Amino acid sequence: MDLLAFLKTRQEQDADLFLHRMFVADQSVVLAGFKSLIDLPQTMMLLQQQARNTVASERPLFALESGIGTCIRDADERRVMEAISEGDLILLPESVPLCIRIVPVNRTLTRAIEAPTTESVLRGPISAFNEDLDTNLGILKKLVVSPRLRTRSFWMGSDVRRHAVLVYMEGRIDPALLTAITQKIESNQETDVPDLMALTRLLGFPKWTLVTRYNTTELPQNAASALSKGKAVLLLDRFPFAIVLPSLLLDMFFADNDMNFPLFYAVSFRFLRMVGVLTNVLLPGLYVALVSVNPEVLRIEIALSIAGSRSEVPYPALVETLLLLLILELTLEASIRLPKTIGPTITMVGGIILGQAVVEAKLVSNILIIILAATTIANFAVIGFHNATTVRLGKYLILFLSAVYGLMGLFVGTVVLCAYIAKVSTFGIPYVYRWRARDRNG
Repeated sequence: MDLLAFLKTRQEQDADLFLHRMFVADQSVVLAGFKSLIDLPQTMMLLQQQARNTVASERPLFALESGIGTCIRDADERRVMEAISEGDLILLPESVPLCIRIVPVNRTLTRAIEAPTTESVLRGPISAFNEDLDTNLGILKKLVVSPRLRTRSFWMGSDVRRHAVLVYMEGRIDPALLTAITQKIESNQETDVPDLMALTRLLGFPKWTLVTRYNTTELPQNAASALSKGKAVLLLDRFPFAIVLPSLLLDMFFADNDMNFPLFYAVSFRFLRMVGVLTNVLLPGLYVALVSVNPEVLRIEIALSIAGSRSEVPYPALVETLLLLLILELTLEASIRLPKTIGPTITMVGGIILGQAVVEAKLVSNILIIILAATTIANFAVIGFHNATTVRLGKYLILFLSAVYGLMGLFVGTVVLCAYIAKVSTFGIPYVYRWRARDRNG
């Protein structure tokens, strides 16, 4: 079956595929592409202009040097459909057996550059990545004006193809890290990447893990800073954020925006984030340990105050804490799913009413409300929602050990978490490694 007959058969199965016959410099050709991706009238005007220029220069219309497009050598059905799926236009001359791939005038299918929606900027550029890969790469190159900047392009997936670009700074990135990333991508290019979990499998990271091996950022300045430090940035088409490799422990405490403030304030911000992580992980377990197992550690006044607030609570401190933690987790999840116009109102009113109701019903103590409110606030002091999720999960291990073994369980749980974090590595780089930018050409 020749290509034109194949495309006619395919058109019967896909209404978006067009086959348009026209004359280009008195030569009959057939144009093929997707109506949803190509602005056909503008593309035809551009094609006619290029044909007139070619004829005026007395060059063969469909020769390689004519500039009309790129000839697909050994064109078959798969290569033609790949080119069409990527948004290009296929030109089939009826007089000669050629298949020419043309870059058309595309439809505008991407929103304009906007302010970030998931990350806040106090001082610095407020432009955010969007879904268009070329736009994201252009924004990044505007911030990193350097001849060292390098990019590598990949097409990933077999059924659903996705374009990806790996960006790095030559001389800054560790060659071993760059080689490991590119080898993983090239060896798994047939893997479809519909989401970040699929990307995790493609890069060879464990499926079940508490620690993310990469950071995601909506802010181009964060990606630019990562490049200057010798990290790699992966941009995926239709993903409105950049993926920074590798992820390290200090990334949840150190924000690039901190350096827009005096040093004293920057250090204070980082210290507060560290306190927030410790508060979120340790405070619920510490409450359960002191109430259930080791009340003798407390001063008598505090112990009597806690005992008085829990005098009518009908179940142990562990059940009380888990009940309220479950309600808080549901509230956080609902705040993400609700529409922006009513989400804050519903969660605020629901939290106040629900908190007041459970206290009056003697289901939880007043002190636990204060502790878990502080825990929830502290959870989002870290940088990155993915890091906040990691911190949220870590506290449950310490909570259960504290309920059984008291302060000893709190200590053991902390040691287990620290040992697990110390064991994690990304492409051979430990998660607890203190990253330092190096000029490897110097």
